[in-house]
Amino acid sequence: MNAMTDTRGLVPAGRQPADKISLRDVVVEFASRDMRVRAVDGIDIEVPSQSFTALVGPSGCGKSTVLNMVAGLLKPTEGVVTYDGKPVNGPNVRVGYMTQKDTLLPWRTVEDNVGIAFELACRRLPKAEQVDRVREIIELVGLKGFERHYPSELSGGMRKRAAFARMLIYEPETLLLDEPFGALDAQLRLIMQQELLRLVERRRMTVILVTHDLEEAIAMADRVLVFTSRPGRIRATRTIPFERPRDPVNLRFRPEFGKLYEDLWNELKDEVALGTETGLGK
Repeated sequence: MNAMTDTRGLVPAGRQPADKISLRDVVVEFASRDMRVRAVDGIDIEVPSQSFTALVGPSGCGKSTVLNMVAGLLKPTEGVVTYDGKPVNGPNVRVGYMTQKDTLLPWRTVEDNVGIAFELACRRLPKAEQVDRVREIIELVGLKGFERHYPSELSGGMRKRAAFARMLIYEPETLLLDEPFGALDAQLRLIMQQELLRLVERRRMTVILVTHDLEEAIAMADRVLVFTSRPGRIRATRTIPFERPRDPVNLRFRPEFGKLYEDLWNELKDEVALGTETGLGK
């Protein structure tokens, strides 16, 4: 099946109306010893404002590369990446980026980890306002009462909340999330998914989520993009029809959820097998 095949309710990958993030004809190559490795090959992605897009695909197919380009940490070898219609040519300060590792500083308390943003970029804000802002964000993510705790004194879920608070302190309009809950157990992951959806819907944020968990993608996203094995291309796009606000727990018991999962897995399984057989998915 080629990249543009339409099967089982999946629609061919293609450009959709967008006004926030756009990647057009993007190619990324990396030098590796005596050869060049193509990570992504001619991808087109458009992300509407205030939408939630999930990227799924085999390991090493370029999903994180997409986030790095939107964040301005990586330039495409070919093609154009734009944000609000303007090329991304450097660090994109309008996005918040959260990875699987929380990267909290172990020698700093929760409030000091969250407030580090003001030390790095926001010195113009008066000290009293900085304190109020940090407390507001900590309460927003459900960590009130733990402001003076160190990362080693927090559970895994609390650490994730602290990392999320640190990202929100910048007041980003867009979130880039790279397997943010992958290291958590199943129950805690569901709780964090609920919290994320609550905050995103409340603040009307634009989100791109990279995940290997198809259930997570279906439960949270408006649209799921399926990547091929390396070099990554967009194999298909699936619109998720569930209304918002959502309950990612109860949503999994709806019959439509199982059908969506089956559709996505049928589109993805050949790519996962190909990546494993060739070693490209490692």
